[in-house]
Amino acid sequence: MKLTSFIPLLLSAASFVGAGPTLVKRANPKGIDVSNHQPHVDFSKVKKNGLSFVYIKATEGTTYIDPNFNTHYPAATKAGLIRGGYHFARPGSSSGAAQAKFFLAHGGGWSKDGITLPGALDLEAPQKGAQCYGLSPSAMVSWIKDFSHTYHSKTGRYPVLYTTTSWWKSCTGNSASFGKTNPLWIAHWSSSIGTLPAGWSHSTFWQYAKSGPNPGDQDSFNGDLAGLKRLAHG
Repeated sequence: MKLTSFIPLLLSAASFVGAGPTLVKRANPKGIDVSNHQPHVDFSKVKKNGLSFVYIKATEGTTYIDPNFNTHYPAATKAGLIRGGYHFARPGSSSGAAQAKFFLAHGGGWSKDGITLPGALDLEAPQKGAQCYGLSPSAMVSWIKDFSHTYHSKTGRYPVLYTTTSWWKSCTGNSASFGKTNPLWIAHWSSSIGTLPAGWSHSTFWQYAKSGPNPGDQDSFNGDLAGLKRLAHG
């Protein structure tokens, strides 16, 4: 995933009063998202740094499986992080349904175990090629629905949609079709979250920086740790 600025992480801390420790509440749990661009991640250190969750790239299109997913995912699990997989969308190369099935077959599934986040669909411009993959706004909306409905039919959960407001406006015509079903993961590298796409009154996740004190992109959950656990539990 791509976009620059940095916000210090709000880390959990313990203050000691009298004989026993008092845990200071951590709001807006922090996390990261990683891929093959971060081949070596010390997830135990990430956990010790106060982070709570991680999204890990699993697939792209219908042919690419991230070579680090099968090491990242169990390592994040062992470290005690809430984790989930994400799929980099390639609309126009194959149907949304085909890509959802590929994602599900290679790490993008969900289970009601309390530590697995719903799979995320990464919607952004490719490094090379047309920003909207040659699709009209109506065709793009149909493609996203095809992916989303297929994922939901197999897991009972709608995928999280990762995007930028500018891409969403350009490539879906600022569609408001997904706000009542799909959690939003907005990418906006700034000190404030900015304007959201149509249909959403709030984002569930915010990717606020490209880099920081932990590997990969820096993310925040909109809520408390209990809310993050509820999202994972379904």
